[in-house]
Amino acid sequence: MQNSELIKIASQVRRDIVRMVAAVSSGHPGGSLGCADFLTFLYFENLNFNPENFSMDGKNEDLFFLSNGHISPVWYSVLARSGYFPVNELNTFRKISSRLQGHPSTDKKLPGIRMASGSLGQGLSVGIGAAQVKKLNGDSSIVYTLHGDGELQEGQIWEAAMYAAANRVDNIIATIDYNGRQIDGDVDDVLSLGNLELKWQAFGWEVLKMNGHDFDSLRVVMNQAKDLCGKGKPVIIIMQTEMGQGVDYMMGTHKWHGSAPNAEQLQIALNQLEETLGDY
Repeated sequence: MQNSELIKIASQVRRDIVRMVAAVSSGHPGGSLGCADFLTFLYFENLNFNPENFSMDGKNEDLFFLSNGHISPVWYSVLARSGYFPVNELNTFRKISSRLQGHPSTDKKLPGIRMASGSLGQGLSVGIGAAQVKKLNGDSSIVYTLHGDGELQEGQIWEAAMYAAANRVDNIIATIDYNGRQIDGDVDDVLSLGNLELKWQAFGWEVLKMNGHDFDSLRVVMNQAKDLCGKGKPVIIIMQTEMGQGVDYMMGTHKWHGSAPNAEQLQIALNQLEETLGDY
């Protein structure tokens, strides 16, 4: 897909995000906006999937697990825009009995969702398990996971990292949304992660870096990651992003990690984001 087309989709996804959280005065716009380009690229160019025949096992399909489940708005938007469920269902975000809960869940069987992700730190373990199942079944598809940088303060992440390397789980590509911010402030101030590249290398992973807002960078690095699959090591990508990307007053701060814009702020945001596919 051409970069110009991906840019248009990502702009609409960002409009969906701010409209969803503003409508219910609840949600996490900051990280969602920051990952809009990545998830747009993943679903509209990179993944092999079949939204019309969704199954929980995802046999012969690439799988994606969102570990930092609080950025559900961006995932719901991309899933809807790529055909998993009607786009107008985005109107039900965070409402009673909706399939689009604040954190993704499996109890209401929303197509595209294969794990509940509210508690941080669990997605890598789930992804590794799914990757091993694919190997056992002779399925050559790839498992992808996404994690927040603050999420790496969870110990389970590092247990999973050790396990994957020790067991040569080489059909998984994990990505870290490295925006440097979390709910209580800058990651370095809350609990510094140190040199992530050296840490993951020491844990036995292949480590790549990319710009999460540049589709050329996303394309090149994701292709490099796929080329590394099957060579004995799990792969992780450290993706540089900006929390709140696309909405100027949400950028450069952690304050929009979990705060919704009011009506006036929503309009300011929408004025900065082009409507390209039609609002729901």
